[in-house]
Amino acid sequence: MTVKVAAIQMCSGVDPQRNADTMARLVRDAAAKGAVYVQTPEMTGALQKNRAELRAILRNAENDIIVSRAAELARDLKIHVHVGSTAIARDDDKIANRGFLFGPDGTRICSYDKIHMFDVDLDNGESWRESAAYQPGSEARVTDLGFAKLGFAICYDVRFPQLFRAEAVAGAEILTVPAAFTRQTGEAHWEILLRARAIENGAFLVAAAQGGVHEDGRETYGHSMIIDPWGRVLASAGGDGEAVVMAELDIAAVKAARAKIPNLKNARDFTLAQSQAMAPAGGEAA
Repeated sequence: MTVKVAAIQMCSGVDPQRNADTMARLVRDAAAKGAVYVQTPEMTGALQKNRAELRAILRNAENDIIVSRAAELARDLKIHVHVGSTAIARDDDKIANRGFLFGPDGTRICSYDKIHMFDVDLDNGESWRESAAYQPGSEARVTDLGFAKLGFAICYDVRFPQLFRAEAVAGAEILTVPAAFTRQTGEAHWEILLRARAIENGAFLVAAAQGGVHEDGRETYGHSMIIDPWGRVLASAGGDGEAVVMAELDIAAVKAARAKIPNLKNARDFTLAQSQAMAPAGGEAA
């Protein structure tokens, strides 16, 4: 079965209404070109480094403009709309970095909270502490789109292959990595990580990204991509600004790739032993 999918690249600012309008325009463009599944990037609703100002615009899922607009788009266009993520207010004063999937009737099929927090210290003084404000998720997700099974992840999750392996073992044929990768880490690792996750799981991978210089001053890498189960890049955007990246996926290619390299079936349980240095002949270890 062949289906057309799209990854939406954005350069989200600090105003959720403006970002929602941009999302709607790009999703409609993708649908007009035949996409039946459209993914938006991480933090579609707003990229705002100032935590106080971010909290001022936060809403719960029932009242969030990105969530409601995505549901409307899915229903109006009769497609699957996957909000890669947006910031959602939780009842415990924490924030969820949450993705949402809506079906062609506008129904929310499921949501996914980013599991791994981006707590890092990079070169040139660039430092991030997501865990200071965000509550990590604890549950991986796989859902059936009808034409394929979809596995969820968000941005920094891509560095944890065990998440993608668990989803692939559970039947995921399309893996997802909506992201707001920093320019520094993106230049070094973005494409190779995405291709590795696709190859090692014999799955398609769709990664919608933020790209450009944002209103809050951060720079994101862009280069939204769609990759096939053999690790080939089917489509890719540039580094800055808006884009609609599209590709036709032959879902049968997943079965074919996994038949050629059946590593999901060939995996074995093992134990890890740590050995101490052996004493040299005729003496004791120092």
